Amino acid sequence: MSNKKYLFENYINIARGFITEKEYVKALKFYKKAYRFEEGKFDIELVLDIALLYDKLGYKELSEEKYREVIEIDNKDPRAYYGLGVLYDEDGFLEEAIEFYKKAIFLDNKYDRAYFFLANAYDELNDRDNAIKYYNKTLELVPEDLWANANLGCIYEEIGNYDKALVYMQKALEIDPNNFRILFNMGVLMRDINKEEESKEYYIKSIKENSNYPYSYLNLAVIYREKKDFNTAIQVISEGIENNPEASFLYYNRCCFYVNINNLKGAMKDLIKSIELNELFLEYMKKDSELDNLRVLREYNDYLNSKL
Repeated sequence: MSNKKYLFENYINIARGFITEKEYVKALKFYKKAYRFEEGKFDIELVLDIALLYDKLGYKELSEEKYREVIEIDNKDPRAYYGLGVLYDEDGFLEEAIEFYKKAIFLDNKYDRAYFFLANAYDELNDRDNAIKYYNKTLELVPEDLWANANLGCIYEEIGNYDKALVYMQKALEIDPNNFRILFNMGVLMRDINKEEESKEYYIKSIKENSNYPYSYLNLAVIYREKKDFNTAIQVISEGIENNPEASFLYYNRCCFYVNINNLKGAMKDLIKSIELNELFLEYMKKDSELDNLRVLREYNDYLNSKL
């Protein structure tokens, strides 16, 4: 082996070692050393590794340059088109991302990640038919794909096809029974089909798995609120606030609960806190009929006037 060949391969091996250790800046340094060799400029695996690393480090434009460099070397490599799709997807250019994902799939019709992210892009565009189509294609290739199952379940829940939603949600839970987001989604689904106790159980499980996800507390509290069990609703949402002190909507909802038990001082305090965290609640409070009883307070009117 020539000295140049040895150095080239050694730099790549060192870079990959740093990748394993998550020392990405150091890894990039050695990838660049390898790239300076003439053969490095035509080594697709090396150029792809550099593109991925640039993306990981947040250098989107440099990452795109490298993916396009791969296409110049071999315009039939699906990974470069997929990589471009991911970049455009991450920046919110979904239509462009879709075209790149489709190009990757055209070149490799078993590219399951391209199908998944193509489905996800359509999902974000609210094109449910295509989202369902490509999530199903993902599952043909990878039946145990957690998020393809979960996302399909969410889509079917949103369109009111609860039977299918339940099938996919249950499959997702079989794959990962402790995933807090899927437990939360099952809580939503159980509420939709009027299985209130099961809904509460799933929200409680979701909280147990991740106490820093405020929506689980909110949805659980709302179940009690709808039964006019305001004290339990307050207890639940107070726990949520303790674990998520920056969640403005939790304070606003607790404000409403306090109004319903005539704790107007507590309600006023929470109302002010919610607006401090998110000024959108200032406009919302003016129209919210649930706060009618709060408007008799001088503090309420003084506060409102101070914001006008």
